[in-house]
Amino acid sequence: MRAVRYHDHGGPEQLLVEDIDRPEPGDGEVLVKVHAASVNPVDTYFLEGSYEPGALPWIPGSDVAGVVTAVGDDVTAFDPGDRVFATALGNDHPGTCAEYVVAPTDRVAGLPDRVGFAAGAAVALVGVTAWQSLVARCGMEPGERALIHGGSGGVGHVAVQIARAAGAQVTTTASPEYHDTLRELGADDVIDYAGEDLTATIAAAGAPDVVLDHRLDEYLGLDCEVAAFGGRIAAIGNTDPAATFPNVPGHRGKALTVHHTSVFNTPDVARVLRRLAGLMERGALEPHVAETYDLRSVREAQEAVLDESFLGKLVVEP
Repeated sequence: MRAVRYHDHGGPEQLLVEDIDRPEPGDGEVLVKVHAASVNPVDTYFLEGSYEPGALPWIPGSDVAGVVTAVGDDVTAFDPGDRVFATALGNDHPGTCAEYVVAPTDRVAGLPDRVGFAAGAAVALVGVTAWQSLVARCGMEPGERALIHGGSGGVGHVAVQIARAAGAQVTTTASPEYHDTLRELGADDVIDYAGEDLTATIAAAGAPDVVLDHRLDEYLGLDCEVAAFGGRIAAIGNTDPAATFPNVPGHRGKALTVHHTSVFNTPDVARVLRRLAGLMERGALEPHVAETYDLRSVREAQEAVLDESFLGKLVVEP
């Protein structure tokens, strides 16, 4: 089969398309013919070596949507021919930028017939991350207000839809060019993150009970300032590890909590994928695919995921 691999850590120039043996599923695993994979910033972190994946050479990619072609001896939940999607690969298991991938069944769920493979791959990692952040960790309830930083991003645009589906009021930040689309996706208040006095503008929309923050080092002080009493902050990323509560004195009386969430610390990935599948099946969640690439263009996709502005996700179709 063809697969994208890297033999050394570094930049996208390390990515090569190679012919390798097709993997075989072991106990508790399924073999999936890849119809679509997606590209996430975390793929670049594994590539550069800031996060350590499995032994090199390594295949990048966390998300996949496709068709089961073989199953391990003890697998009963899936059969060859099933449409599925999966995530949390590319870390301890080889990734999805290939023609076939093996996935443990606890990271796999059925993909509804009405949902395309590109959408399935696009939603998997970001959907699990958003669900874990808003619902599992922060316990978002109907009628609460959610603040979602970076609403046009992969996680952000899905989080807006999950929050709306859960009955929350939604405030989000984004560049003005994406405001109309985010309102269509369910945001009540869309704010220019580069505008004047961001804190006051967010506060005017309503104190959020739940905050989803992708830049904790930059926005933790703001989050604490605007959050309601008992507010819960979900942190999915930051560029400086120095973001701590000592940086934001004066808010201890609010009884705030911070949760660090990731697809890779999700205890039951398949369960969350099934919830996402249900939302997509009834049209309450529709991930946006900004652009598609083939295996030869994964280098360009990894460059674009960090350096370009777009709404939604980048998808690879082998």
